[in-house]
Amino acid sequence: MDTLIWVAVVVVAIVAVAAVAYVVVQQQRRSRLRSRFGPEYERTVAEHESKREAEQELIAREQRHAELDIKPLSEESRDAYANRWAIVQERFVDAPGSAVTEADQLVTEVMAERGYPTEDFHQRIADLSVGHAETLTHYRKAHDISERAGRDEATTEELRQAMVHYRELFEDLLHEKTRGR
Repeated sequence: MDTLIWVAVVVVAIVAVAAVAYVVVQQQRRSRLRSRFGPEYERTVAEHESKREAEQELIAREQRHAELDIKPLSEESRDAYANRWAIVQERFVDAPGSAVTEADQLVTEVMAERGYPTEDFHQRIADLSVGHAETLTHYRKAHDISERAGRDEATTEELRQAMVHYRELFEDLLHEKTRGR
């Protein structure tokens, strides 16, 4: 009988240790994801039915990102893009709508040269979230304004804001030298 009690105590202890270890691992994973994705973590959690689903999506984004061949820009490319950006900003004075469209195209070109797939906006957001989570809100806002501008529904002030938002992501993409890890 004593042996049976000791076996039960050991089994309960092992189960308790395993449960605590599971909780600790989950908290570490959650903390790592929050740190990595910043505000994108909370946004993704809000879009899903559970934190677990949201975290699985973020992990899937990390895995997809790891398979991409993301590379830094050469010094020449950075300089060329910076010069083009300056020209786009100058055009804003005379043609704000066109400048915003050009800014969007320029950001997309930089992404493509860096190695990001650029076909689908939502996939761009998912891919960028791994290494550029802090600037995604800017990109979303700029893209939204750009779409409204295409329908002639954006004010000049909104177009100016779009340029500011695009510049945040543009600068982040232009000067990042690592794979965002």
